[in-house]
Amino acid sequence: MASFGKRRVFGRIVVMLIMILALAIGGLFWFDYLGIMDAKAFFAPALRLAGLRTRTGNALPADSPTLLDDERFAKQLEAVEAMRQELAEREKIAAERQSAIEAMAQEIEDRAKTLDERENSFKQMAERYENRRANVEQNARYLSGMPPADAVKILVASDDQTVIDVLRAVEEIAAQTGEASVVAYWLSLLPADRSATLQRKMNEKPASLD
Repeated sequence: MASFGKRRVFGRIVVMLIMILALAIGGLFWFDYLGIMDAKAFFAPALRLAGLRTRTGNALPADSPTLLDDERFAKQLEAVEAMRQELAEREKIAAERQSAIEAMAQEIEDRAKTLDERENSFKQMAERYENRRANVEQNARYLSGMPPADAVKILVASDDQTVIDVLRAVEEIAAQTGEASVVAYWLSLLPADRSATLQRKMNEKPASLD
């Protein structure tokens, strides 16, 4: 009697294990149907032995219940890819425009720098000219107040351009004050060759402080 009872219990256990296994396999296929997991790929060898169709990775058949969703998803992917390419093209164009703008900005900056340098150079030249002109006028007034012989000695020791500038300044001051110019008298006191050279240069270049 004891052995008979053991066989009955063992048989019940086997039946319960078979039921549990069947429920587990059925649940896997149910999850596969719902799309939660791919059970058919796991059981593909056994299904092929049983003569059942399995997934091959090929395109879905025309009567697939998810065909419309798959096509819609594929079109969405195509749209996303097209948008990505368009954005990439726009970024490329934007980068090219940015490079062109930066090049133009650099060119403008270089031109502005060049103009500033020229302006500064012009200002320096103008300042030097004004300073030299002021010095020449001061020297002209100073020499005009000296005895002619002493003034001529200073002129003889100076270079031709300085002498010419002083002589012209003396003439301008005399014209402004209405006084007689002493330039002709100074020239007569200078050595003949130096006086001739100065007059020739003054005729060739009427006015200059260079």
